[in-house]
Amino acid sequence: MQKTFVIIIGPHAVGKMTVGQELAKITGLRLFHNHMSIELARKLFAPNEVEEFRELNRTIRQKVFELFAAGNLPGLIFTYMCAFDCQSDLDYITGLVETFKSNGAKCCVVELCADFDVRLIRNKSENRLLHKESKRDLDWSEAEMRETSEKFRLNSYDGEKLPLENYMKLNNTNIAPNDAAKLIKTHFAIGE
Repeated sequence: MQKTFVIIIGPHAVGKMTVGQELAKITGLRLFHNHMSIELARKLFAPNEVEEFRELNRTIRQKVFELFAAGNLPGLIFTYMCAFDCQSDLDYITGLVETFKSNGAKCCVVELCADFDVRLIRNKSENRLLHKESKRDLDWSEAEMRETSEKFRLNSYDGEKLPLENYMKLNNTNIAPNDAAKLIKTHFAIGE
Protein backbone atom coordinates (compact mmCIF):
# COMPACT_ATOMS: atom_id res chain seq x y z
CA MET A 1 0.00 0.00 0.00
CA GLN A 2 1.29 3.46 -0.91
CA LYS A 3 2.03 5.88 1.92
CA THR A 4 -0.68 8.53 2.19
CA PHE A 5 -0.69 12.07 3.55
CA VAL A 6 -4.06 13.72 4.15
CA ILE A 7 -4.32 17.31 5.28
CA ILE A 8 -7.74 18.44 6.48
CA ILE A 9 -8.19 22.20 6.42
CA GLY A 10 -11.05 24.48 7.42
CA PRO A 11 -12.17 27.00 10.03
CA HIS A 12 -12.59 26.57 13.79
CA ALA A 13 -14.92 23.79 14.96
CA VAL A 14 -15.72 22.64 11.44
CA GLY A 15 -14.84 19.08 12.48
CA LYS A 16 -11.27 18.67 11.23
CA MET A 17 -10.09 16.66 14.23
CA THR A 18 -13.29 14.62 14.59
CA VAL A 19 -13.41 13.72 10.89
CA GLY A 20 -9.69 12.97 11.11
CA GLN A 21 -10.30 10.61 14.02
CA GLU A 22 -12.92 8.74 12.00
CA LEU A 23 -10.71 8.67 8.91
CA ALA A 24 -7.85 7.23 10.99
CA LYS A 25 -10.17 4.43 12.21
CA ILE A 26 -11.07 3.29 8.69
CA THR A 27 -7.71 3.78 6.96
CA GLY A 28 -5.03 2.90 9.52
CA LEU A 29 -3.40 6.29 9.02
CA ARG A 30 -2.22 8.12 12.14
CA LEU A 31 -3.85 11.40 13.17
CA PHE A 32 -1.75 14.41 14.13
CA HIS A 33 -4.31 17.13 14.79
CA ASN A 34 -2.94 20.65 15.08
CA HIS A 35 -3.74 20.99 18.77
CA MET A 36 -1.46 18.10 19.72
CA SER A 37 1.53 20.43 19.32
CA ILE A 38 -0.34 23.61 20.33
CA GLU A 39 -1.42 22.24 23.71
CA LEU A 40 2.08 21.03 24.60
CA ALA A 41 3.62 24.40 23.68
CA ARG A 42 0.91 26.20 25.70
CA LYS A 43 1.77 24.18 28.81
CA LEU A 44 5.44 25.11 28.61
CA PHE A 45 5.35 28.78 27.68
CA ALA A 46 3.41 31.69 29.19
CA PRO A 47 1.12 33.78 26.94
CA ASN A 48 3.76 36.52 26.69
CA GLU A 49 6.39 34.02 25.46
CA VAL A 50 4.99 34.02 21.93
CA GLU A 51 8.23 33.42 20.04
CA GLU A 52 9.16 30.43 22.20
CA PHE A 53 5.65 28.99 21.81
CA ARG A 54 5.78 29.36 18.01
CA GLU A 55 9.26 27.86 17.78
CA LEU A 56 8.31 24.77 19.80
CA ASN A 57 5.04 24.29 17.91
CA ARG A 58 6.85 24.62 14.55
CA THR A 59 9.69 22.29 15.63
CA ILE A 60 7.36 19.54 16.87
CA ARG A 61 5.35 19.62 13.67
CA GLN A 62 8.39 19.65 11.42
CA LYS A 63 9.91 16.62 13.15
CA VAL A 64 6.64 14.66 12.96
CA PHE A 65 6.36 15.44 9.23
CA GLU A 66 9.97 14.42 8.59
CA LEU A 67 9.57 11.11 10.44
CA PHE A 68 6.34 10.20 8.66
CA ALA A 69 7.45 11.36 5.22
CA ALA A 70 10.67 9.36 5.32
CA GLY A 71 9.49 6.45 7.46
CA ASN A 72 7.74 3.18 6.70
CA LEU A 73 4.41 3.99 8.37
CA PRO A 74 1.28 3.89 6.18
CA GLY A 75 0.68 7.61 6.46
CA LEU A 76 -0.49 10.64 8.34
CA ILE A 77 -3.57 12.82 8.69
CA PHE A 78 -2.85 16.41 9.72
CA THR A 79 -5.39 19.15 10.51
CA TYR A 80 -4.75 22.82 9.91
CA MET A 81 -6.72 26.06 9.91
CA CYS A 82 -5.77 27.86 6.72
CA ALA A 83 -6.31 31.55 6.02
CA PHE A 84 -7.00 31.50 2.29
CA ASP A 85 -6.17 35.19 2.03
CA CYS A 86 -2.65 34.61 3.43
CA GLN A 87 -0.19 33.36 0.82
CA SER A 88 2.08 32.04 3.60
CA ASP A 89 -0.66 29.60 4.72
CA LEU A 90 -1.16 28.28 1.18
CA ASP A 91 2.63 28.02 0.80
CA TYR A 92 2.78 26.05 4.07
CA ILE A 93 0.21 23.54 2.79
CA THR A 94 1.86 23.14 -0.61
CA GLY A 95 5.24 22.73 1.14
CA LEU A 96 3.88 19.95 3.35
CA VAL A 97 2.38 18.21 0.34
CA GLU A 98 5.72 18.47 -1.49
CA THR A 99 7.59 17.02 1.51
CA PHE A 100 5.42 13.91 1.44
CA LYS A 101 5.11 13.72 -2.33
CA SER A 102 8.91 13.80 -2.74
CA ASN A 103 9.01 10.75 -0.45
CA GLY A 104 6.58 8.81 -2.65
CA ALA A 105 3.37 9.51 -0.73
CA LYS A 106 -0.05 9.98 -2.19
CA CYS A 107 -1.18 13.43 -0.98
CA CYS A 108 -4.79 14.50 -0.46
CA VAL A 109 -6.16 17.87 0.64
CA VAL A 110 -9.64 18.03 2.17
CA GLU A 111 -11.31 21.36 2.88
CA LEU A 112 -14.24 21.20 5.29
CA CYS A 113 -16.86 23.91 5.51
CA ALA A 114 -19.99 24.19 7.64
CA ASP A 115 -22.52 26.82 8.64
CA PHE A 116 -21.25 29.16 11.34
CA ASP A 117 -24.16 28.38 13.71
CA VAL A 118 -23.36 24.66 13.47
CA ARG A 119 -19.69 25.41 14.18
CA LEU A 120 -20.67 27.37 17.29
CA ILE A 121 -22.47 24.26 18.58
CA ARG A 122 -19.54 22.01 17.67
CA ASN A 123 -17.20 24.38 19.52
CA LYS A 124 -18.80 23.13 22.75
CA SER A 125 -18.69 19.41 21.91
CA GLU A 126 -17.35 16.96 24.46
CA ASN A 127 -14.81 15.48 22.03
CA ARG A 128 -13.40 18.91 21.13
CA LEU A 129 -13.06 20.00 24.74
CA LEU A 130 -11.49 16.67 25.71
CA HIS A 131 -8.67 17.00 23.17
CA LYS A 132 -8.24 20.79 23.10
CA GLU A 133 -7.67 22.15 26.57
CA SER A 134 -7.23 25.70 25.29
CA LYS A 135 -10.81 25.66 23.95
CA ARG A 136 -12.39 24.93 27.35
CA ASP A 137 -12.86 28.63 28.12
CA LEU A 138 -15.97 28.75 25.96
CA ASP A 139 -16.48 32.52 26.14
CA TRP A 140 -12.91 33.13 24.97
CA SER A 141 -13.11 30.37 22.36
CA GLU A 142 -16.32 31.70 20.81
CA ALA A 143 -15.00 35.27 20.79
CA GLU A 144 -11.78 34.08 19.14
CA MET A 145 -13.80 32.17 16.52
CA ARG A 146 -15.80 35.28 15.67
CA GLU A 147 -12.78 37.58 15.61
CA THR A 148 -10.62 35.30 13.46
CA SER A 149 -13.51 34.58 11.08
CA GLU A 150 -13.99 38.31 10.53
CA LYS A 151 -10.26 38.96 10.10
CA PHE A 152 -9.37 36.05 7.77
CA ARG A 153 -11.05 34.06 4.98
CA LEU A 154 -11.05 30.54 6.43
CA ASN A 155 -12.73 28.77 3.50
CA SER A 156 -12.10 29.00 -0.20
CA TYR A 157 -14.63 30.55 -2.52
CA ASP A 158 -16.77 28.06 -4.42
CA GLY A 159 -14.95 27.28 -7.66
CA GLU A 160 -11.80 29.12 -6.58
CA LYS A 161 -8.64 27.92 -8.33
CA LEU A 162 -6.25 26.72 -5.63
CA PRO A 163 -2.62 25.62 -6.00
CA LEU A 164 -3.57 22.14 -4.77
CA GLU A 165 -3.74 18.83 -6.57
CA ASN A 166 -5.84 15.93 -5.32
CA TYR A 167 -8.24 18.27 -3.51
CA MET A 168 -11.85 18.07 -2.42
CA LYS A 169 -14.16 20.51 -0.65
CA LEU A 170 -16.81 19.00 1.58
CA ASN A 171 -19.65 20.82 3.27
CA ASN A 172 -20.16 18.74 6.40
CA THR A 173 -22.88 20.88 7.98
CA ASN A 174 -25.30 17.96 7.92
CA ILE A 175 -22.89 15.03 7.57
CA ALA A 176 -21.83 12.88 10.53
CA PRO A 177 -18.05 12.63 11.02
CA ASN A 178 -17.95 8.90 10.21
CA ASP A 179 -19.88 9.51 6.98
CA ALA A 180 -17.57 12.39 6.04
CA ALA A 181 -14.60 10.09 6.62
CA LYS A 182 -16.12 7.44 4.35
CA LEU A 183 -16.68 10.04 1.61
CA ILE A 184 -13.04 11.16 1.88
CA LYS A 185 -11.72 7.58 1.85
CA THR A 186 -13.80 6.75 -1.22
CA HIS A 187 -13.07 10.00 -3.08
CA PHE A 188 -9.30 9.54 -2.79
CA ALA A 189 -9.34 5.71 -2.86
CA ILE A 190 -7.28 5.66 0.34
CA GLY A 191 -5.98 2.21 1.17
CA GLU A 192 -6.89 0.72 -2.19
